[in-house]
Amino acid sequence: MTRWARSRDELEVLQRELATLSPEPWSFRGPLVVGAVFAAFSTRADRAGIERGWAAAVAGAARAEIAFAVDAPYEPGYLALREGPALEAAVRALARAPDVLLVDATGRDHPRGAGLALHLGAVLDLPTVGVTDRPLVAVPDPEGRLLLDGREVGRLVRTRRGARPVCVHAAWRTDVETACRVVLACASGRARTPEPLRLARFLARSARARDEGRLPPGWRPVEPRFNRAGGGG
Repeated sequence: MTRWARSRDELEVLQRELATLSPEPWSFRGPLVVGAVFAAFSTRADRAGIERGWAAAVAGAARAEIAFAVDAPYEPGYLALREGPALEAAVRALARAPDVLLVDATGRDHPRGAGLALHLGAVLDLPTVGVTDRPLVAVPDPEGRLLLDGREVGRLVRTRRGARPVCVHAAWRTDVETACRVVLACASGRARTPEPLRLARFLARSARARDEGRLPPGWRPVEPRFNRAGGGG
């Protein structure tokens, strides 16, 4: 599965196909480079009415960012149409590939069993883990397991004391236990979001602010500091 869809109908078929695949499971064996990718979107349309996006990817010390035109609206369950190719391009622009990739999207927690985190991993041939603020269609049980049709597809994980837990999703070549281990290994304890994903988000949003002219002249971003376990290397 190395392609993206161009329509909702095509994407639905592709997602159902992806959900049936059983790729070789990936095991968490350190030391690892945990990468991440994140997309930010314009706060206003340009003069032609076109929405813009910025995707940033990180892998250890490697950084990459791209700007792109957005040609699909935001719609839960169809994020691959809106940002999938751009996320792929950002990751492929990295000087080195990560061992596992964090994605701001779901995996098996999806109406058709294959969210963007899983789809992106299949396209890149990289193990992936989804990290989101809330479930998509799964329902958490009292133990924090995210259940869909009686199957655990993710878990609520508290990465910072006193903070609301994040939703950690099994995605491409990762099961729930492995996904949780990856996220906890790169949680700083200071921030709720795992460090690589927090950095990718910061870089994408900084690129957006720069290109929209919302930064003072000469301003340079000061990157969030990595936890050693999350930075990988």
